[in-house]
Amino acid sequence: MASTAAVPFWRSAGMTYITYSNICANLVRNCLKEPYKSEAISREKVHFSVSKWVDGKPQKPTIRSDTPEV
Repeated sequence: MASTAAVPFWRSAGMTYITYSNICANLVRNCLKEPYKSEAISREKVHFSVSKWVDGKPQKPTIRSDTPEV
């Protein structure tokens, strides 16, 4: 039985749940006091590798990051 009575406010605001949860996580991290704040902010960084495939074989991977370069 599906309910259509209530729509989550993040959905009615035009956000995805991921966007909503990222905003909430940033708010919580910014409310922390030191040294917990700097530890939490350092854990938020994400690094990943991307490999292009040519003729069914992976090429040399490149390391990417979601943090802006300075």
